[in-house]
Amino acid sequence: MPSLYVHVPFCIQKCDYCAFYSHSLMESPKGLISVYLEGLEIEMVKRQKDAPQGVSSLFIGGGTPTVLTETDLERLLAMIQRYFPMDLGVEKTMEGNPGTLTDEKIQLIRSFGINRFSLGIQSFSDQLLSAVGRVHTVKQAREAIRGLRKAGFKNLNLDLMFGLPAQDMRIWQASIEEALSYSPEHLSLYGLMLEEGTPLYEQYVTTTTLAFNKSSSVILQVDQLPDEDLQTEMYEWAVKRLRHEGYRQYETSNFARPGYECQHNLGYWRGADYLGIGPGGVSCLNRVRWKNIEEVHAYKNLLFKGQSPLDKSGQEVLSLRVCMAERMILGLRLEEGVQLKAFENDFGADLRDIYRDVLERYHNRDIFIIQGGYICLNPKYSFVANSILQEFV
Repeated sequence: MPSLYVHVPFCIQKCDYCAFYSHSLMESPKGLISVYLEGLEIEMVKRQKDAPQGVSSLFIGGGTPTVLTETDLERLLAMIQRYFPMDLGVEKTMEGNPGTLTDEKIQLIRSFGINRFSLGIQSFSDQLLSAVGRVHTVKQAREAIRGLRKAGFKNLNLDLMFGLPAQDMRIWQASIEEALSYSPEHLSLYGLMLEEGTPLYEQYVTTTTLAFNKSSSVILQVDQLPDEDLQTEMYEWAVKRLRHEGYRQYETSNFARPGYECQHNLGYWRGADYLGIGPGGVSCLNRVRWKNIEEVHAYKNLLFKGQSPLDKSGQEVLSLRVCMAERMILGLRLEEGVQLKAFENDFGADLRDIYRDVLERYHNRDIFIIQGGYICLNPKYSFVANSILQEFV
């Protein structure tokens, strides 16, 4: 049974660090959301067959889904309910940003059975929010949290970011402490990534080409960005602080009170199948992965003609080697790690044999721990996990 992700590629204005596919409503032609919803319904009808027994979880992301009007939001939620009915106990998440939520929208979302909300706070500092192009204020963030709680949301995630321009430890700690004051069931902490093509990348990263040999070098302008040591301190302080408050770090960037781990994301990390619907949506079923085209009109027109809205890469049949590598890379981000027996059942081989060279290379450095039928990453290496996990590619 796959999970279901519905991509809503609209926001008020793209944040300066965002590399995800989305349209700023301030710059989009009128009627684009209607075109999107028309295409989305056609795809939902088409994709029902891929989940004959239903879906294991729902995540409505973007973009900013809550930027839709009440009428459009109701239309979206009604379509999901019609074509992918789910039991009451299934985790159903919607993400949104402060400044786009009204009491009426929140009540509408609740009435359609959405039982988990992920709120993009990023910082409780207006100065930092402005520095990365966020359009909401701290006041709106506080109002959104109060509104969600008042409406009865008992599973709330707050997103926070560290490594932001001019952010110091004091500001970071203040954001963590304010977040904790609202007793969220879940917290996601992400370090700033300078993605090529974003305004922040253009501001802080300069690429120079050497005329004599045509080679390029990348220069990072770090005068206002926290250095790597400070970012490490921010991360490690937050891990200890949240652990003290009873949160479990079940994944490198995610912390939850017991029983409130995000089931949808756990599916990705454990290698489960998933359906991604909407422009830019990514799906993976039975080791076949595909991505939808990132253009609303082309997406809708292809579907209207009875064609699949795939991007130019088409479908990719994943080799056994790629699937095994992805299982290790994603699974080792989890506190629990990768289950040895599940790996063997899925791939017909013991991962200790497949990755013997990698495991032996790090054996004396206490980086990997094998116990209780799982292999996991030593927690003290969580912050540098990505560089270690690339060894499995």
